Amino acid sequence: MHAVSDVAPAWTVGDLTVRRIDEVALPAQTGRWLLPDATPDVVARSPWLRPDFADPEGALRLVTHSFALEAGGLRIVVDTGIGNDKPRENPAWDHMNSDYLQRLTAAGFAPETVDLVLLTHLHTDHVGWNTRSDHGEWVPTFPRARYLTARAEWDHWAGVELDAARRQMFRDSVHPVRDAGLLDLIDVPAEGATVAPGVRLLPTPGHTPGQIAVELRSAGQAALITGDCVHHPVQLSRPAISSCVDTDPARAAHTRRALLASLADTDTLLLGSHFPPPTAGRVVTDGDTYRLAAVAPDRL
Repeated sequence: MHAVSDVAPAWTVGDLTVRRIDEVALPAQTGRWLLPDATPDVVARSPWLRPDFADPEGALRLVTHSFALEAGGLRIVVDTGIGNDKPRENPAWDHMNSDYLQRLTAAGFAPETVDLVLLTHLHTDHVGWNTRSDHGEWVPTFPRARYLTARAEWDHWAGVELDAARRQMFRDSVHPVRDAGLLDLIDVPAEGATVAPGVRLLPTPGHTPGQIAVELRSAGQAALITGDCVHHPVQLSRPAISSCVDTDPARAAHTRRALLASLADTDTLLLGSHFPPPTAGRVVTDGDTYRLAAVAPDRL
């Protein structure tokens, strides 16, 4: 795996600027595992996926990154990737060593300046940089931030038997934040929950029961950060394709269809939490389904 970009691409949404903070590009086999129904034949039926979102053989391109923005005087990071130095069952994620923190700092979001960390859900590749290693102890990476996730998400994982890999993830990336008194659980009703001016959490259940998307609105413009309700643009053309790790695949597909229908042919910018560059685009009707009309980052 390797870092995806040397800069922090940015998009303007009204008076907001949202920046992509790259962590790593994921191995080609990730797509085959994560979205097994997105076969090369399926990918080939949507030529617009190449070359950005799939390679010539039809393998899906996937990445991990965060989004960072300022809103209402608050410095916000959305999701925190896989993280460094952590024991992980997935060999591609095990004891990673990326320059994510340097990228975040270079983009103007040094960890000690961040006010709010929004966690779309509590999966390993979205919470890793919640903490960092300090002399063998896992400590919060963002020491003055409040970490927010949906109460429904926390309650779900607190009420099920965790496998060894997930117990390890909670031990090193979630519980230290809770134990430091930095974790806030937010009730997210159907109409959403506003957490900063122009920043609203929307329920998008299915991948996990409490997963959220993050809506940005400013000066008449809008964007939506997907979380994992849409893993890859192939799911625009085939919304029924669900992830192998969805807790409720049918509900995930229902959520995805409803979300895409609400965004189709509007000016809302879709920012994919695992979409490779160009990462952003607008949902456009394509026959009886959709495609992503890519939107390049702004030149700031």
